Amino acid sequence: MNDHSELIIDLGGPMSTATTQQAAKARRAVSYFFILLGTVSGVWAARIPAVKSSLGLTDGQLSYALLAIAVGLIVGMRFAGRLTDHFGSARVIVPAGIGTALAIVPAGYAPDLVSLLLVLFLYGVVNASLDVSMNAHGVEVERLYGRPIMSSFHGMFSIGGLIGAGIGGLFALLGLGAGVTLLTTGLALALISLYAGRHLLPRTAPARQDSSSAAGRARWTGWIVLMGVVAFAGLVGEGAAVDWTSVYLFEDLGASESVAALGFAVFSTAMTVGRFAGDHLALRYGPVPLVRVSGAVAALGLGTALIIGNVPVAIAGFALFGLGLATIVPQVFSAAGNHDPARAGQAIAQVATVGYSGLVAGPAIIGAVSELAGLPGALAIPAALAAFMGLSAGALRPRRPADDRAR
Repeated sequence: MNDHSELIIDLGGPMSTATTQQAAKARRAVSYFFILLGTVSGVWAARIPAVKSSLGLTDGQLSYALLAIAVGLIVGMRFAGRLTDHFGSARVIVPAGIGTALAIVPAGYAPDLVSLLLVLFLYGVVNASLDVSMNAHGVEVERLYGRPIMSSFHGMFSIGGLIGAGIGGLFALLGLGAGVTLLTTGLALALISLYAGRHLLPRTAPARQDSSSAAGRARWTGWIVLMGVVAFAGLVGEGAAVDWTSVYLFEDLGASESVAALGFAVFSTAMTVGRFAGDHLALRYGPVPLVRVSGAVAALGLGTALIIGNVPVAIAGFALFGLGLATIVPQVFSAAGNHDPARAGQAIAQVATVGYSGLVAGPAIIGAVSELAGLPGALAIPAALAAFMGLSAGALRPRRPADDRAR
């Protein structure tokens, strides 16, 4: 059986009209929650300068505040998976969505750095529950469809980021504070969450419990760790693009500030386009060939941008880097959710725990290496990690029934 045919899930025949309508409504509902998370992230990112200014934070103090979100995410992953599997993703996703929309609001009113650190840490914890539950529910909807749709969900997150950045920019243009921006956006998103939650799929049966103390707990396996490392590699790449593309163009290639800003803009646009194309590509070619080629494209793109010291070539390379990275993490999450459907939430949380540590370690790694080998040398790390992701693609191949019987 080739990779393409392995991808298709046997539903025992075509879906009924009612099931098709239910699946379509659930897909729209899950898409909304991905948009919600992207919008909240985008609004917050757009208002960071206002928060920094109002509290008089130094760059170093701000970096601690931003790190608090990543730490909260990792801590929250320890509980998010078990909550999702115990209660069902449909019961977790709505309160987690409402919580995420509202948990960031106090950041706009924080009176000092300590308060801001606490708020952002708690926001990261709540964010983790939404991240896991919406990805787990996305896997359920994908399974019902019988074809890949996970990449488009992550594309919706990118769209949400653009919406959020636009909202934040508009409120800033109107002279409104960060608190008002976050409160208005958060309340609107929370209210819409109540409506969207009505169209999620019914709760599936929870994992069967045993009498041991670890009842219902998913084990850490070599496969889970490998998938987490692949996600880690992808998120280090995304973080490098966010933090360093403009710096590389400006300081190393001598581009103007306006041209240097195109680096991340082109990367982000290419990643969004790649995510919406990813489902079609996964259906046509299968997840293994897709990730194999995607890793190669990402490595080639960033490698070319570093080797050829030319601004237009570098910007084109960043576009290829974004296209290559776009489909990998969605395929990893889809594979994790389908690896053990009874514990999909925990599997996704375990992979995400390792993966999101890339958000913490990535900037430090790139920064430290750049001090020793220069920024081009440091950016060779995400290029090498992209090649690693391509070489690890075979692990995404779905388990066969024989694999379960052998356990």
